[in-house]
Amino acid sequence: MQTAAPARKASRPRADALRNRERIVTAAREMFVEHGLNVPLDEIARRAGVGNATLYRNFPDRDALAREVVCSVMDRTARAAEQALTETGDAFAALERFVHTSADERIGALCPMISSAFDHDHPDLEASRRRIEGLVVEIMDRAKAAGQLRTDVGVGDVLVAAAQLSRPPAGSVCFSADRFVHRHLQLFLDGLRAPARSVLPGTAVTMEDLRRP
Repeated sequence: MQTAAPARKASRPRADALRNRERIVTAAREMFVEHGLNVPLDEIARRAGVGNATLYRNFPDRDALAREVVCSVMDRTARAAEQALTETGDAFAALERFVHTSADERIGALCPMISSAFDHDHPDLEASRRRIEGLVVEIMDRAKAAGQLRTDVGVGDVLVAAAQLSRPPAGSVCFSADRFVHRHLQLFLDGLRAPARSVLPGTAVTMEDLRRP
């Protein structure tokens, strides 16, 4: 009786293939921020130091590349907040890390692309979105319970402010405003601390508010 051949394990991507993919995503993020979503893919491949065939082998179209850029940005931002929470146990410190990392990742400049570029219901994008929203809600709830965070703010308030304050002013060169971003974000974060110094107009902004047309 012939013995069945053992099932072959799926081969892992080679290290150089993974590095190429990471270089493409990094280059795409930089160029989307600098020039907008419609930057030629050939230019992205050139900045990444790979051939066009390598880019298209990893990302068959612009939507796939843009989606990977957004997911990678959200995942890195979430990891930064998780790491801060693990290292310090301080929920407000984790919130600060999240906000400042969002700025470093160019969340504000990428927002127009996020809002209009591709299928918002794609499973990868939805998973990254749920992770980051759930994490920020958890951090804010813990900070409120600890008396660190004013109670009249919601996750939508934080996400909108982080995006707006890290977005370069109209007509300015994106990177020329960088030296002000973290200063202004820290002023905003200090305004979130409890006890509140003033009464905010309106109500706390939720994620449902942000999604409402």
